[in-house]
Amino acid sequence: MSLGDRELRGGAAIQQLHWLAAGQVDGATLLRACAAAIDRDNGALNAFLALAPDAAQQAAASDARRAQHTIGRLDGLVVAVKDNLDVAGLPTSAGLPARRQRVAASDASAVARLRAAGAVIIGKTNLDEGVLGTSSRNPHCGAVHNPWRHEFSAGGSSGGSAAAVAAGQCSFALGSDTLGSVRIPASHCGIFALKPTHGEISTRGLLPAARRLDCVGILARAAEDLAVVLQVLARHDPADPRSRRRRVPLATPDWQPGHLRSAFVRDLRALGVSDAVHDVFERALAQLAAPLGERVAVDFADFDITRTRRAALLIMEAELAAEYAADLADTAQPVSAQLRALLDYPTRKSALDYVAADRLLDATILKAREVFAGIDVLVLPTVPQGPQPLAAAERANDADLTCFASLAGCPAVSLPMGTLPDGMPIGLQLVGAPGSDLRLIELAAICAATLDTVPSYPVGG
Repeated sequence: MSLGDRELRGGAAIQQLHWLAAGQVDGATLLRACAAAIDRDNGALNAFLALAPDAAQQAAASDARRAQHTIGRLDGLVVAVKDNLDVAGLPTSAGLPARRQRVAASDASAVARLRAAGAVIIGKTNLDEGVLGTSSRNPHCGAVHNPWRHEFSAGGSSGGSAAAVAAGQCSFALGSDTLGSVRIPASHCGIFALKPTHGEISTRGLLPAARRLDCVGILARAAEDLAVVLQVLARHDPADPRSRRRRVPLATPDWQPGHLRSAFVRDLRALGVSDAVHDVFERALAQLAAPLGERVAVDFADFDITRTRRAALLIMEAELAAEYAADLADTAQPVSAQLRALLDYPTRKSALDYVAADRLLDATILKAREVFAGIDVLVLPTVPQGPQPLAAAERANDADLTCFASLAGCPAVSLPMGTLPDGMPIGLQLVGAPGSDLRLIELAAICAATLDTVPSYPVGG
């Protein structure tokens, strides 16, 4: 059977692996299809900032390995990498003008593991300036446009990675997630994303934003893709001080759908969830009554999400102010006034303010332990509202529903749960106890199949 570019690029990564294994396509052809899509569409989408000059050589090497039957787990798949993760030979700009010429000497740990598994690194993706934002509206590199509707936000800060996946410009992508930065754009672009258990994937080679929260995240067109990539990336890294050393393998996906205890927040509207998102969420829950099992209401009245998110933001801004000291001092290639104002804020705070914020985050870990003592999974929308026009002001509460998993170090998956009245996608979020990553992914796959709301991706061509 001959595969057209649209079918090839719209397939899940595991489907592409099947086609590669069956000889229906080779790595060079898959790469050419993705590269042609970038060449044709990136002017409008603006998902990529730089392309790897050796991508064709990588694909040829993959095909040579396949001919010798010595393939890696991801051999031939085309991967995009957010531009705050090091890729040897390419700049790591973090969306800042002064860093565009800073070429990385070596790969980030996660990128190195992908290469070792045979993946083809195609290039670096666009993001919010300094990774601080939820819109990927970068004043230096231009905004990332949502593949579903031009001039609408793709979300952030991993907006370029999410848009590239939804538009079929790669097989899957890496992003980073500190307070929701892979899950928010996944919801806006109608794809799947995993924020793993904190420390499960090494962050060596990732520009630090808030080290106690930072995670390398995965964005893909199917839940099953997340599991395949996670098992390649999840390894202890002795060179990463926050890498998680497990005494046992990742918790196997042995949950029994229908026998779960699934928790729900009592009043989502009190958390800022719009009526439109609430309606889609309620319809999804009605369809998911069987797989989600027993419904348990959890009380978050003792957990001030807005205050805690702001505490995390103070820690993030303080760390980024230290990281970007030279960029802030560079008058030849200045950062934006908006980023300067954000990073000036922690300079007016004291060490005691920082400690108070840090302790508030510790309280979130205890809250998560309390929540997961009696339930299997927390179910809620990924974002309070859907994608908005790029011309609109950035919303302050976009990360309110994603930040709990980040602050508590828990894994979380976002999956498509339907469309809003304006036709734009919206995500469902599953949050589990630390270590339950594979179980969450399996449940996400079951939920996606039950809902049958995964869109036909706008891959064009």
